[in-house]
Amino acid sequence: MNTDNSEREECELLRELRSTPALFEELASLDGVSEFKTQARLRKKHSPELVRAAMTLQELRQRATLKFHRAEQMWFDRQGLEQATSEKIAFHKSKRFTDHEVWDLCCGVGGDSIALAQRGRVYSVDISEAACLRTAWNAEVYGVGSNVETRTGIAETTEVRDRFVHIDPDRRAGKNRQGPRSLRLANSVPSLDFLQQLTVDARGGAIKLSPASDFLGKFPGCEIELISLNGECKEATIWFGELAGADPFRATVLPSGETLAGDPMASIAEIGGVSEYIHDPDPGLVRAGLIDLAAESLELERLDDAEEYLTSSTPVESSFVQSFRVLDVLPNNDREVRRAIQATDFGQVEIKCRHIPISAESIRRKLKLSGKQAGTIIYARVLGKTQVILCERQT
Repeated sequence: MNTDNSEREECELLRELRSTPALFEELASLDGVSEFKTQARLRKKHSPELVRAAMTLQELRQRATLKFHRAEQMWFDRQGLEQATSEKIAFHKSKRFTDHEVWDLCCGVGGDSIALAQRGRVYSVDISEAACLRTAWNAEVYGVGSNVETRTGIAETTEVRDRFVHIDPDRRAGKNRQGPRSLRLANSVPSLDFLQQLTVDARGGAIKLSPASDFLGKFPGCEIELISLNGECKEATIWFGELAGADPFRATVLPSGETLAGDPMASIAEIGGVSEYIHDPDPGLVRAGLIDLAAESLELERLDDAEEYLTSSTPVESSFVQSFRVLDVLPNNDREVRRAIQATDFGQVEIKCRHIPISAESIRRKLKLSGKQAGTIIYARVLGKTQVILCERQT
């Protein structure tokens, strides 16, 4: 259990900060004033430590609005906010737990605990007493404080047998876990061995991982859900026990909630040349290995077996793809591309590629754009050759 002096001092400072709401009102009234002048003015009434803590929290609350709609009232530290599950993803995951009592291990600032507590009792466990304080206070902000009980402790000694568990292992490397986040599960805390045993011992639950981590082949018999939010793949959730689905992989797009599950090896998409529309698949779909299954279900073709871009002769309505209407298909020749661009009304372009080595900025500098419309240039492998596709965005 973490009971060193720095931890105690942090908790004391947090409690003092919470009991001094007037400090935040003063801080808000100084919006636009330089940091130096703000600190000087506030230190006339408050200690330097308290002022620094308040200013840091204000900064974190502003950043947290991208994750939480009540961020301006919540409690964060830098590491906790960085690793916190965004509200929309947490509430999506909580649906699987229905009304079960859940143990949320390595709870951090409580993003997942808050969502889980909307459905039932949650025991939030963290090695840091300060993290437990933040979780409890954040649960109160969302009106679920009575459903959350925090406990200072370590995941490895928490009884998990016959319980439903959610865990967000620490991915930071280095001394005191203050280094950069690691993508190797061998560096996670709790250890990979513990996480694997958890899938056997607990009744059911979820392990939150980075979508870029090396999870493939490490959790047999589990369901791996790749979750994207607003076009960015944010999380790989390992569902196990009673909460795991029958399929090994799932891709889910938020906020729409559209989802697709299956075996990456069960489908083989047709390969075809560029048709009327090009579709750029969601990164969660790509990471889940479900491109071929999506192509099959949406009646699309791939441009190449080494390329994720999809194509169709008709428009497609799906959150799994961003769609573009094809205007022209060109060889990978700078002169021909510039000539074709000049014949359009493009005034600005987005340049996209997945596997073709290009410099988007270098290409953009060479283009003479004088029109009024927005266009898109896609560099892609098509039937074994690199081609350049001029198009306009549909979705």
